[in-house]
Amino acid sequence: MSAAKALLALLAAMAFAPGAALAGPRVMSLDSCADQYVLALAPRETIVGLSHRAVSRDSYMRDRAAGLPLRRATFESLVAARPEVVVRLWGGDARLSKALEKKNITTVALDDAADFDGLRANVRKVAVALDRKPQGEALIARMDAQLARSTGAGQGRAALYLTPGGFTAGSGTLIDAMFKAAGYSNATKDPYFAPVSLERMVMQPPAAVVLGLFDVVRAGADRWGPGRHAALQKVVQTRTVASLPGAVVGCAGWFAADGVEAMARAAR
Repeated sequence: MSAAKALLALLAAMAFAPGAALAGPRVMSLDSCADQYVLALAPRETIVGLSHRAVSRDSYMRDRAAGLPLRRATFESLVAARPEVVVRLWGGDARLSKALEKKNITTVALDDAADFDGLRANVRKVAVALDRKPQGEALIARMDAQLARSTGAGQGRAALYLTPGGFTAGSGTLIDAMFKAAGYSNATKDPYFAPVSLERMVMQPPAAVVLGLFDVVRAGADRWGPGRHAALQKVVQTRTVASLPGAVVGCAGWFAADGVEAMARAAR
């Protein structure tokens, strides 16, 4: 069973927990990252709107999104959906923000978390707004259990994150926090996201390569596709320990722990 399907089973079981009969406020999410939190924590019957990307391939909770209303982050959608709570990371414009304030709709602004404490805080924000604190704590406990199982697995090996567009992630990113949680050191010394030097990849290849988003970008579509450059192809083929799907690394969510576990398994 996949991690996402296991989570769906957990959520279904929790629906029968004491207090679950209280549905909760009508909720709408404005972007694909906010979708994940709403889908994981809100009772299905209270979800009055998700972004159109909720059912996309890189949406971790896409199976749960099937059949729910998909809406654009516009004033007109807000009027039609009549939410009591809105969850957002980046979705919506200035007009919508003013409308939310004017209508006194509770707005949960997610942080672009760069570590697991930030993810815990985001889960708790949404859980409190939806009156689903036990469900939020269960989600956090699941994540923490995955992290505990993964601790130290990489034994300090240097690992480099690589996207199809040739970018990597240094300190100040969730990828860096994931490396540390799995026991790897980050081969990228520059902070945040930056292009990788092809020359450095060839002349000083890292001990391990972790690919990200390669499942949602056609291999070879640009100069960093593994089939495009023979030298890079060799590094990718011989040093890759894990390929993390867009559903895991596309948004900052508790499911980053799935990626940590994948890296930890590869190290054992």
